[in-house]
Amino acid sequence: MGAIVTGRPAAGAGAIDFARLFRILPSPYMILDRDLRYVEVNDAYCSVLERRREDLIGAYLFDAFPNPGESGRRLKASLERVLKTGLTDSLPLIPYAIERPAARGGGFEMRYWSAVHAPLLDASGRCQFIMQNTVDVTELQRLRTLAYGPGGEPAPGEKDILLRAQELQAENQTLLRETQDLRQLFMQAPGFIAVIAGPELRFALANNAYQRLIGDRQIIGRPVGEALPEVVEQGFVALLHQVMDRREPFVGQAMSVSLRRTPDAPLEERFVDFVFQPIMTPAGDVTGVFVEGSDVTDRVHAERQQKLLVDELNHRVKNSLATVQAIAHQTLRTAANPAAFREAFESRLMALSKTHDLLTATNWRGAALRDVLLAELGPFGPNQYQLEGPDVDLTPAEALAFGLVAHELATNAAKYGALSGADGCVSVEWVTEDGRLALTWRERGGPPVATPTRRGFGSRLIERSLQGQLEGSAHLEFAPGGLICRIELPLGGAEG
Repeated sequence: MGAIVTGRPAAGAGAIDFARLFRILPSPYMILDRDLRYVEVNDAYCSVLERRREDLIGAYLFDAFPNPGESGRRLKASLERVLKTGLTDSLPLIPYAIERPAARGGGFEMRYWSAVHAPLLDASGRCQFIMQNTVDVTELQRLRTLAYGPGGEPAPGEKDILLRAQELQAENQTLLRETQDLRQLFMQAPGFIAVIAGPELRFALANNAYQRLIGDRQIIGRPVGEALPEVVEQGFVALLHQVMDRREPFVGQAMSVSLRRTPDAPLEERFVDFVFQPIMTPAGDVTGVFVEGSDVTDRVHAERQQKLLVDELNHRVKNSLATVQAIAHQTLRTAANPAAFREAFESRLMALSKTHDLLTATNWRGAALRDVLLAELGPFGPNQYQLEGPDVDLTPAEALAFGLVAHELATNAAKYGALSGADGCVSVEWVTEDGRLALTWRERGGPPVATPTRRGFGSRLIERSLQGQLEGSAHLEFAPGGLICRIELPLGGAEG
């Protein structure tokens, strides 16, 4: 008893013995634990049920008072509702037979009861005990027998009392069913809903969606700042007080809130649309705040990703147009005639297009070096090229630059070098070390090579395309046995 009914002395007064106070209450009271076993009973309870306290403490309720019928099911359902919801539940009228003591002849006696079941919450807001206050209304029920039984007409006023009791019972049952239906709708609503009551901002209700948002914590009966301590510094508790003080609703759209959704987990950012609506009495007093909203985190992330993609697309288009403009300008300067310009310009655009296709396949996250080289060397016979090196992923900027370099090298080899005849071969070897790529393009078996007297656009493109933002280099060596191109590049250095 001391673990449940305790007290502290009031200022200027002696200690109040709450245990004794509980015992002498004139109305029957008993307390059950979560397993529906007796924890405490008062004297009035023992008296009306004709049982001894020592026989009840620790006993299972339905062992002490068995009832496998409808009344037993109704009583158990009411107690389970209190355990589940943490809310008070009432049984306005329930018939329940009570075993009579042997001194009174034994057997069972049908009695009628009106019971209220109230939760006793622990520090986390979870229902730890159930307190029942029960009233024996058997005499009132017997008025019904008086009204219609063989005993004659009831005393003046008794029939009206009986009719009013029957009407009240029917109304209570209807209200109970409606309340249960409304609660089911409330709990299953797709948006999150909570009711916060009083100046202390205690959670009175919270539906399933709200519990999912906060990580299924025990919050009923606890102040917001205690139940969700991480939201205090984020300003939400102050905002609730503001809504109550100003008596005006607050509407938030895609607002960020960081929640600890599992114990000891880091804070997780969520985005919510919500309304804080003050709850007002007819007299204009504010009694709490109604919270309603929805978790829009997925929508916010999708919108951010869409904006990122649009910005990326704009950036890529500008880069591509600048590249096309440079190719057109330089090709026009070096082309001998319009036909030569068209051929060279179209081939370089096709090389750019192939690299774009590789990047599109990966949503522009990058492309493999081997795939970039195969896009240019693949059309030649497998005996005319060799690729050797580890897997290397290029950024979009690196892939575009390498695509143009590989195209110029392959085009030059097809026109003047190793790929111009059936016996020629191109070998490409590369290694990576300390985040840098070293690649060698080597031709052999083609016509003799001589150093050109004039640098064309292709040579300049090869040597300059990896410079600047990529901070790489390409060097051409016109060896007699075939062209050699050596490339060095820090990997992952540019994403543009």
